[in-house]
Amino acid sequence: MSDEENLNENYIYDGDIPNEDDKVSRFLAEHRRKQAQLKRQVRKSKKNVIFALVLSRIGLIVFLVCLIYVILHLKYWRLNPLAFKSLGNTSIKIENNYIVSSDRILKAVQENEVSTKPIFLVNTDPIKESILKIPPIQNVYIKRFWLPARIEILVQEREPAITIAPNENVPPIAFYTKDGKLIGRAYLPLDQSFKTVKVLTYGTYTGSGKMDAEKIKFITAIARDIEQYSKEPVLYIDWRNPDDIYVQIPTVKIKLGSISPLTYPDTLKKISGLPSILPKVKILNKKVKYLDLRWQNNLYYIKLAE
Repeated sequence: MSDEENLNENYIYDGDIPNEDDKVSRFLAEHRRKQAQLKRQVRKSKKNVIFALVLSRIGLIVFLVCLIYVILHLKYWRLNPLAFKSLGNTSIKIENNYIVSSDRILKAVQENEVSTKPIFLVNTDPIKESILKIPPIQNVYIKRFWLPARIEILVQEREPAITIAPNENVPPIAFYTKDGKLIGRAYLPLDQSFKTVKVLTYGTYTGSGKMDAEKIKFITAIARDIEQYSKEPVLYIDWRNPDDIYVQIPTVKIKLGSISPLTYPDTLKKISGLPSILPKVKILNKKVKYLDLRWQNNLYYIKLAE
């Protein structure tokens, strides 16, 4: 091929070959198109993800609501409808009661309806108030247990301090607690684990016969001191005449006369002499009516029976 022909061929194809600016423009346009397409795909993917998250959250909430509904309606969360019927079931337990019988506490509990709510939603205050109406009960603690639902009633009873009777031959007809509460015959006899002082007094419980916390504390202090020095138990304290008080121990009756918290320190000095006088009383061949501690100068008078 001649040079002229080559020149003509080059001239023919020269118009079909794009220049560099056109190539760059087409490349940028294609690049922008792909970027826009990619952004649309990303936005679409984000929307799909958000929609899936929202849908999953709604599904989770629905599932949890259904689960909670099912759990709350399980029978194991609720007390047996016959829980308060008797003590012969596992739904109710009563503990720490030594004065008040479990049947009496259950009777107070029965003043309330068995709740149909889940045990953790049951308000036990009405049950507690019913039990607190029982005189010997000082406080009540109610525990709730789950699976199976049950309650445990723990009572705190007032502590007995003295029992009272009209005379030494009659069993106690009532008792006073340390805080001065009078409890009637319905809760007697007391359990032997309670150490109380028997006091002879008349049944009006008014005037000189009325007891309060301070007087009860005073009487128990007298009994404690006499037991400490005599080494014998106090059988009873005769308080029927406040101006002429006697204390009976196995060996002898001790006459204290009229005493009060103000004059008691002097009486205590005479009580402290019991270790030296009681052996003499025991060796007497005659029956002793009482040992009189009312004398001054630490003198003791032994009154013989006629």
